[in-house]
Amino acid sequence: MATTTKRVKTAVKESRHGELKQMLEDRRRELMNEVQGRIRDVRTEGVKDREVLDQGESSEVDIQEDIEFALIQMKSETLNKINEALRRTEEGTYGNCFECGDEIAQARLRALPFAVRCKDCEEARENAEQRERMVAQKSRSSALFFDMSN
Repeated sequence: MATTTKRVKTAVKESRHGELKQMLEDRRRELMNEVQGRIRDVRTEGVKDREVLDQGESSEVDIQEDIEFALIQMKSETLNKINEALRRTEEGTYGNCFECGDEIAQARLRALPFAVRCKDCEEARENAEQRERMVAQKSRSSALFFDMSN
């Protein structure tokens, strides 16, 4: 009986990983196409837009290029996270929380397929970061107050 239960759990886990791996690979392919397309667009638009521009138009084009670059960078970072998640699937560690080692809920992995922490551990990390920011902000403001009192 215990062996049958173990086989069922293993089959469910393999099915879950297979489904999530396919989702990661699809998302990776989609992002790669988007990044390559945006890079191509920026290159062709940049050359075309710079031909006859006054200073104001040139500045507007610069801003638009900065926005495009930021979008490319964000998508590239997401692509790196997906590649790391795919590496973890090959290692057999995908879907396990980096902090507590428990399985990350499938709903969380569907929403954020490259998640490395379970919901509870991620919330604890975010709360700790928020406390650190508040402490740093208080120390900066107290330092400012101290400087003003001199």
